[in-house]
Amino acid sequence: MLCKRRYETVGELSQCINIGSVLERQLGEAGIHTPEELEEAGSREAWLRIRSADPSACYNRLCALEGAVRGVRWHDLPSGVKAELKDFYQQAK
Repeated sequence: MLCKRRYETVGELSQCINIGSVLERQLGEAGIHTPEELEEAGSREAWLRIRSADPSACYNRLCALEGAVRGVRWHDLPSGVKAELKDFYQQAK
């Protein structure tokens, strides 16, 4: 599922749910420019690319990326998914 906002598929990353202008810029610097590229890379790879340039990349940013890929607010991710992301984040720190 590509980034969704208000039930529409959109083409600009900043129009995707959970992605504002700062995260869009960071994704662009990481070589990810479209929702399709984000979906192909996945949240974890995208986060690792961002983190290589910005060591302050946090768990919430990882969740925001996962939510964008799934087309849901990151707060609404299933608890099991959040736990997997938390484990990934802890191992990657």
